[in-house]
Amino acid sequence: MINALTGQKRLAFTSNTPGRTQTINFYRIDGAFYFVDLPGYGYARAPLRLTLEWKKLIEQYLETRGTLRLSCLVLDPRRGWMEHDLQLKRWLEERGRPYLVVATKIDKLNQSEQEHGLRNIRQEGAEPLPFSAATGRGAREIWQAITKTLQTR
Repeated sequence: MINALTGQKRLAFTSNTPGRTQTINFYRIDGAFYFVDLPGYGYARAPLRLTLEWKKLIEQYLETRGTLRLSCLVLDPRRGWMEHDLQLKRWLEERGRPYLVVATKIDKLNQSEQEHGLRNIRQEGAEPLPFSAATGRGAREIWQAITKTLQTR
């Protein structure tokens, strides 16, 4: 998603294997702000000890980062909400932190599967933004949300 939003193919490392991001990665955007990629610990095939370390790292980052303006909860609509996603959503809501729910890889689904996946995400009270890095769908809407958030400083 970071590569698609910035128009760069190799800014953020990508892999077909979930869980490759194991540290916090910062990407300076136009000298104005950062995209921050946090470890994905939900669908990753990693030892429990490691996923618990990622969770602690993420919580510490979110708790202490005063400059954090907007979070993106990136969901695969084929899987919907996983328990760790719901925990993070509740955490952000309890603290009044703004967030977007991004339904990624939407291009991999046919119309019926898209509707089903998005409907399941909506059941948790969040309106998902369909996104595809391959086609660019949703990129403009994500940038609009980022711009709006930055303007409300």
